Amino acid sequence: MDDNAPVIRLCEKYNLAALNRGPLAMGLLTDKYTDKTKTALDDVRGKKSPDWMKYFKDGKPNPEWLGKREAVREILTSNGRTVSQGALAWLWARSPKTLPIPGFRTVEQVKENAGAMQFGPLTKGQMSEIDALLERTAV
Repeated sequence: MDDNAPVIRLCEKYNLAALNRGPLAMGLLTDKYTDKTKTALDDVRGKKSPDWMKYFKDGKPNPEWLGKREAVREILTSNGRTVSQGALAWLWARSPKTLPIPGFRTVEQVKENAGAMQFGPLTKGQMSEIDALLERTAV
């Protein structure tokens, strides 16, 4: 989970929306990808992934980011959420100005993403736990 604290502060200061076009880290914040996953060569996450691609390297999920996902899995999946629903809840808890736009390829993924709304944002306590687990400073 990436930190864009300066952007969030700016949006809150000027009452702007923060559109997040990659809230699921190109699918890493779902259960679709594991350490055994190999993406297709023609996939942007594939063997020739660009330098800016941090969630996938050499056609595989980046082990560092997989580890971060696993470290916070229990919190993200609390109250019956899926990992991706928990990732969306994390964004909502960061700021009510955050509007995630998750990608999808199937109707089931749309339903899962929309289903995150029934749970709402993570609690302040859960956010603190995630910050501690990931050794990051809160916004």
